[in-house]
Order: sequence, then structure tokens, then C-alpha cells
Amino acid sequence: MVNLPNIMIIGLTGQSGAGKSTVCEMFAENGFTVIDCDDIARKTADNRRFLDEISRRFSEELLNPDGTLNRASTAKLIFTDEEKRGRYQRIIFPYIIYEIMCRIKSAKNKVLLDAPTLFESGLDMVCGKIVSVTADTDKCAERIVKRDGISPERARERLSSQHSAEYFRERSDCTIENNGTLEELISSEKTQLYSIML
Repeated sequence: MVNLPNIMIIGLTGQSGAGKSTVCEMFAENGFTVIDCDDIARKTADNRRFLDEISRRFSEELLNPDGTLNRASTAKLIFTDEEKRGRYQRIIFPYIIYEIMCRIKSAKNKVLLDAPTLFESGLDMVCGKIVSVTADTDKCAERIVKRDGISPERARERLSSQHSAEYFRERSDCTIENNGTLEELISSEKTQLYSIML
């Protein structure tokens, strides 16, 4: 674990559609600076140096004619081709991690990293504690369909490219099982989360 004096860093991860956003809000309400790693990844996709590197490594197959990232092609690659997904992640993660570390250093003393790829990126090494949010596959797929407006088949395809709930449970200090309603999540997990936050 990387030591950053006077900063409590908690990593939040889990399956797509499990309900991490609600848990993020609970941490924010308790004084944590929430760093949205997915948002940083989206902004990194506009970085010229990153785009040049992607062009060299993937022969421009992921770029639009104007040189911007073709997000649809990239999403398809990430969710269907494990080997290319690994190559893509090895390119983008250093850019993302640099930006995250800059934000951590400028934050106050409590930080939550909302990071779906916490373990793949190595960001778990800077976290004092790790919280995972998991749910049944059917429930995750249902939420993804509603959130992203995609078909159930696409939602399940996306989930099949990700780690299982058990993977997250084995690597976390705290696992939140979120198969119920929003109210049930908030009421059942408050005590558990507050003990993590202390």
C-alpha cells in the first residue's frame, strides 16, 4: 500500500449496475471528497497524447475520421475482446492514475475513489480500505438497461466481461449486497459504512 500521510483513502468498486452511486452519496454526505474515476477516464479519452498512443497501438481502428476516440468501437472492444481490452487498459491507466493522484494530493483528509477498475489499475494499492458493492446478475442487468437504455442482451454481455461478485468479496474489507430497494440499501448499510468511515 502506498502511504499518503494524513489522507484517508477508501476505494469503492463492484459490478456495473450494483448501485455504487448511492454509496458514493453516503460518503460525500460524510465529508469525503469523491473522485469519479470513470469521469476521469472519459476526459482522458480527449487527451491528445493518449489519442496519439492509441492510434499507434491500434492502427487507428478506435479513432473517428476527425481523430477523436470512437467511443462505440472502444466500448465494443472493451466488452468483447479480452486481449485488446488488456492492451487498451495498459495504455489508458497511466494517464488516469496520474490525474487521480493529482486530485488526491489537492483533496482534504478523506477521499473516496469510485473506481470500477480499482484492482486492474493498481489503485487498490493507495487505499487504506476497500468497499465493494455487489448484486445478483439479474438485478445488475435490470439496472443497466434502465440507466443506459440498452437491450438486456447488451447489458448481460457487459456484465459477462466483468469480474464476478465473488471476485470483489474476496478482495474487499467490506461488501455491500444491494439486491433490494434504495431505501433498503440506505437503512441496512448505514452502520456498516459509518464504521468504515471512522
